[in-house]
Amino acid sequence: MKHFSLSSGMTTMRGIFYPRGHIVMMFPTEKDALLAAKLLREDGVSEDEMSLATPEEFDHAITGLCDEHSDLLLPSVGTEADTALHFRQLAHDGHYALVVHANARLTSDHVVELLKDTHCSYGQRYRFLVIEDLVC
Repeated sequence: MKHFSLSSGMTTMRGIFYPRGHIVMMFPTEKDALLAAKLLREDGVSEDEMSLATPEEFDHAITGLCDEHSDLLLPSVGTEADTALHFRQLAHDGHYALVVHANARLTSDHVVELLKDTHCSYGQRYRFLVIEDLVC
């Protein structure tokens, strides 16, 4: 599994976290995130399609998109700023992030079913112009 790295394709033109084509899930512990990654791997998701971020790394990646003197992201017409703030709060609370490249076979319903017995605390699938809630 790769180490999480924020790329330019994971933000909007305004610099807000929006990793289109990815599923982002938060887990209360590293052990929970690694179990989810194991289940996804056993289901055929390649190591190269997954990355893990510690709470500090994920918080830093999202905070880096903000004005360093502000605790709020730039305002937005959509929900992407609120969603990024939610991810940031979970990272502040110590949750680990698992970021998965979502190909067409990896549907949201399939991921929810596959990970139903894990301790996923929050999940989103980022599509073109749509953020889809994963009911973890």
